[in-house]
Amino acid sequence: MMKRLLNPAAFILLGVVFCAALVFFAGYTFSMELYSKDFTEGKKIPVRFTALGEDLSPQLYWSGAPGNTKSFVLIMDDPDAPGGTWVHWVVYDIPAGTKELAMGVPKDPVLAGGAKQGRNSSGETGYNGPLPPPGPAHRYFFKLYALDTVLGLESGAEKDEVLDAMRGHIVDQAHVMGLFGR
Repeated sequence: MMKRLLNPAAFILLGVVFCAALVFFAGYTFSMELYSKDFTEGKKIPVRFTALGEDLSPQLYWSGAPGNTKSFVLIMDDPDAPGGTWVHWVVYDIPAGTKELAMGVPKDPVLAGGAKQGRNSSGETGYNGPLPPPGPAHRYFFKLYALDTVLGLESGAEKDEVLDAMRGHIVDQAHVMGLFGR
């Protein structure tokens, strides 16, 4: 009969100590915060911001970006989609001085100020609101990344291209998650 080397509580404690050590020794913490005035973290996204409504992108605003931020990337996706993660929105090269994306961002490939929009899973440029199949609510994550570089990709890049270009350049990140079901 084998004895357990660590009980579950000890394993969790070791994980917490390890993470605390990483923060202490690396001096690395995430302090940026992302919000929406249109929905609350973990609550329902109003129909207005879905494909069943006006399909408007919600207003998003953020604070706490590090001083060495050169640009931001925003990715919205649904990890609960039946065929795997569904990408609803990709925006990159958002200028460092930007603090928000207004409600109803146009679907233009290049936005005022120079930010670029990528292709979503529908193959379109710009925001594509939630439209899950009937059943339990899906989670929609709006993920904001502060980068120490400007990616310089052409507009229309896909999420994976953007993620590859971001590798090694993320200086902070934040997210807000909303729910929608029908």
